[in-house]
Amino acid sequence: MRRFTRLTNAFSKKLENHCHALALYFMFYNFVRIHKTLKVTPAMAAGMTDRLWSMEDIVARIDARAEAPKRPGRYKKIVAAD
Repeated sequence: MRRFTRLTNAFSKKLENHCHALALYFMFYNFVRIHKTLKVTPAMAAGMTDRLWSMEDIVARIDARAEAPKRPGRYKKIVAAD
């Protein structure tokens, strides 16, 4: 994880963005990546899931949890002062 070093483009300037990037990495590491020693993902070895996930599955979960975009509010007309 080069996310913790400041010498790359992956450096997070905001703590919130850093937490989101780490969450994605942890999901990939535990649900998508097959480990050589385990021969399965850590989530499958722990019994949390019975299938190999893909990144599309993770994105679908994020999209399902996200709030729907709100309708923009009305704008007041600016009255020019004479």
